[in-house]
Amino acid sequence: MADLIFYTNPQSRGQTVRWMLEEVGEPYETVILDYATTLKQEPYLSINPMGKVPAIQHNGRVVTEVAAICCYLADAFPQANLAPPPADRADYYRWIFFASGPIEAAFSNKAAGWEPDAEKQRMFGYGSFDRAIATLEANLAKKPFITCDRFTAADLFVGAMVGFMLQFKLLEPTPVFTDYVARVTDRDAYRRAKDIDAALIAAAQPQPQPA
Repeated sequence: MADLIFYTNPQSRGQTVRWMLEEVGEPYETVILDYATTLKQEPYLSINPMGKVPAIQHNGRVVTEVAAICCYLADAFPQANLAPPPADRADYYRWIFFASGPIEAAFSNKAAGWEPDAEKQRMFGYGSFDRAIATLEANLAKKPFITCDRFTAADLFVGAMVGFMLQFKLLEPTPVFTDYVARVTDRDAYRRAKDIDAALIAAAQPQPQPA
């Protein structure tokens, strides 16, 4: 068994973890799971009982949830220089988990056609979609990268999420957002990851039958 195993479906949030793995640069084994079958049965349910991807297994230990995986890999492979020094991690942690918490909840509810009214906004961690997005945009407008004046796993995670929202028209394509995504994805590891998943998606498509 490989030291580092990546469980994914190429049409999932696993694309973000694929990018992170390509940034790390360590060898890893990929296990592709099917939504209708292998994702919802053993042996994968012993890895993630939620029946969701992505997940990783590193030296026998399992990590799930994209933000957690990105943080774990940055710490497990410090030679990749994807995390700032511990003393400089305030913004790093703040914005990774702001994106994985309030932003994820806000755009998921909005995409489902529902938002809390003014009376119920205090019950939700993000308050309102507009407020959460404005908070993120204001921070991204301040500097080229989230922390340390260089690319880190925080930019990878936030950039992947903002890119997803732009792609599916869940976010107004303001210059702050589009410029940020263009800047953080202009990386060889990002292009490699996209090429790998694009090839997997293409290979899974039904092949035309001869006439």
